[in-house]
Amino acid sequence: MAIADRPNLVCFISLMSILPCLLYAQADTPREASTFTFYQENDLYTGTDRDYTSGTKLTWISADLTEYRKNPNIPRWSYPLIDVLPFVNEPGLQRTLSLSIGQNIYTPEDIMEYILVDGDRPYAGISYLSVGFHSRNSRRMDTLEFDVGIVGPHSYAEKSHKLIHRWTNSKYPNGWENQIKDEPFLNIYYERKWKILQSNNHGFGADLIPHTGCSVGNALTAVNAGGQLRLGWNLPNDFGTFIIRPGSDTNAPFDAQDPRFYPDHKRFGMHAFAAFDGYAVLRNIVLDGNLFRESYRVDKKPFVANLVCGIGLIVNRFKITYAYVYKTKEFATQDYKQVYGAITFSYTF
Repeated sequence: MAIADRPNLVCFISLMSILPCLLYAQADTPREASTFTFYQENDLYTGTDRDYTSGTKLTWISADLTEYRKNPNIPRWSYPLIDVLPFVNEPGLQRTLSLSIGQNIYTPEDIMEYILVDGDRPYAGISYLSVGFHSRNSRRMDTLEFDVGIVGPHSYAEKSHKLIHRWTNSKYPNGWENQIKDEPFLNIYYERKWKILQSNNHGFGADLIPHTGCSVGNALTAVNAGGQLRLGWNLPNDFGTFIIRPGSDTNAPFDAQDPRFYPDHKRFGMHAFAAFDGYAVLRNIVLDGNLFRESYRVDKKPFVANLVCGIGLIVNRFKITYAYVYKTKEFATQDYKQVYGAITFSYTF
């Protein structure tokens, strides 16, 4: 790791050390609450095994850091570190921090083949750590996220993929010898979300959450825009449910208008959601191959999109969602568009 990157690593390790202090806090209000979210995506949910075949991510979102100096669970030595975080000193907004760990797995269509299949996507795995800084009010949310990780054999995606297929007695993937080579990456992502057309959260309601963002780095360089529409009973007062991608950590409730903070006997809600996310892509390492080494690559499409529809359930402090995702073709010689399922489990405490 370059010397310039070491401060980021030190910040990440220092922030991780604060976690045990926060886990014992009993949150009575949304501003005091932390949220854990587990994401699991897999094309086996829709009966296929190709392209983006699996994604797993675990995220912790902090309590509001605006008045962190009054929080007895945050150690005093961390104050100077929090002082320099993006958005923390902007008045009138809630500020939260998110920490994530995850892994994505990509395979060609024919996973039984041992040799490299020309014209199909390469095997690739990505393992990563993310630090996100979020600033929000009831109508707007800004996210600045830093992703560090590795693509290639040391992502250990091959071991994960083979283990899952043994457990599920599925077709055994034989072509991992042809995967993209090891390459560390650093990506920076910024996104803004708005909440418009919002009706009352109590009872039947609806809202519309458009967004736009951009990503720069050797893993992904792209701009994106889209939106999410939600309809249902006792809508969660957060910024939607997103599939695994930068800027997806939006499940933390904003205030007591969220059903997760209603009186105990009323903590229930159901909603349906539909979303669109379009990308203009300059670089995608899992299709373009290694930046600093020679590797197999395919001719990616410059414009791709995800169409998502799903359902969500709020029970007490839990938020559970399932989504069906339709992804347009990502490269020129891709035979089929892709579909997969996405599940999230969130708990606010």
